[in-house]
Amino acid sequence: MSEARHIFLLSLAVTLLIFFGGGGAGYYLAASGDPAAQTLMETVTEGVFSQVADDSSLILAAKIFLNNLQACVILFLGGATFGLLTIFILLTNGLVIGIFVNEIKDVIGPLGLAAGLAPHGIFELPAIFISGALGLALARALVAELVGQGDAVAEASRMGGQFLRIVVPLLVVAAVIEGFITPALLQIVI
Repeated sequence: MSEARHIFLLSLAVTLLIFFGGGGAGYYLAASGDPAAQTLMETVTEGVFSQVADDSSLILAAKIFLNNLQACVILFLGGATFGLLTIFILLTNGLVIGIFVNEIKDVIGPLGLAAGLAPHGIFELPAIFISGALGLALARALVAELVGQGDAVAEASRMGGQFLRIVVPLLVVAAVIEGFITPALLQIVI
């Protein structure tokens, strides 16, 4: 296995631990009745969902794509902060998703939750995880260059190509599914 692949896989494992750790913390926070969970849920609902409530499927898909692309670009480029921004975004996104799942699981049930998250999530979550892993790998490349053992610019360029070839197409598919298919599925299930 090449060193770059090994670093990516290790970064991916750390990404998953951070994201799902945040998700578990968010779920527990909401389950405990902590008012912070309700406040965060209201903030997300008012901020994100209110902006897309009356949009057509095409506009909704475009907004979702741009929002997710922005998040993934920040996850990747957050590696330039030695991974601190990448870690923060992974943790907070996991936290919000954990709270969201806990808050709506009883309202829409397990089938509604699966219909609302799984169809686009099978594309969107890997895009997020890959972006986070690339961000952490970029952080490692910066550290390696600082100690004279690497070329961070060359690594960033290589990883940028991976981002464009893998992450962007995943986000396009996820946005189309979330904009066109998920609302119809939710109407059937709920």
